[in-house]
Amino acid sequence: MSEATEPSSLRGMDWFFDLLSKICLIVAGTALVTMTLMFAWLVYGRYVLNDTPTWVEQVSHLLLMVIAFLGASVGVRQDTHLSVVIFRSAVPSWVRACFVFVTDILMASFGGFMFYYGLELTKFKWNTMIPLIQVSEGLRSLPLTICGALVFLFSVGHLIRFLLGRDERKDSIE
Repeated sequence: MSEATEPSSLRGMDWFFDLLSKICLIVAGTALVTMTLMFAWLVYGRYVLNDTPTWVEQVSHLLLMVIAFLGASVGVRQDTHLSVVIFRSAVPSWVRACFVFVTDILMASFGGFMFYYGLELTKFKWNTMIPLIQVSEGLRSLPLTICGALVFLFSVGHLIRFLLGRDERKDSIE
């Protein structure tokens, strides 16, 4: 489908979601590079300086949450998340369309629950400090909360395209 025939609201939604997706990839990639450099420093400190930096483990846990959850939300946007397509490929196209619709509804619901309960967990843990680095324990669950919001938004975006007949996603085996 050409971009000229796309409604401007869909183009705007896609532009915004693509921007969010790129930001997530940049933040997750930066976190991955940072974690790699931290572990290089950990090895150098332990074996060369004989002084192990104890903060690396706690910071790497935080960065791992950022990498995993932001990467998962991008997977939902780009439709590269883990899915089982064998059932969809074995049924007629109208049943496949029903499966896609139900999957998007379930993903949006799951994202909504992740956001809500992640926010509750983040608020609950916010006043507790992580030992050794003295930052809020709520930062551990903040990526979960952000991922939930993004999964919800991206899934609703897929639903909107689907309901307007403008869904361009393809299963990986088609």
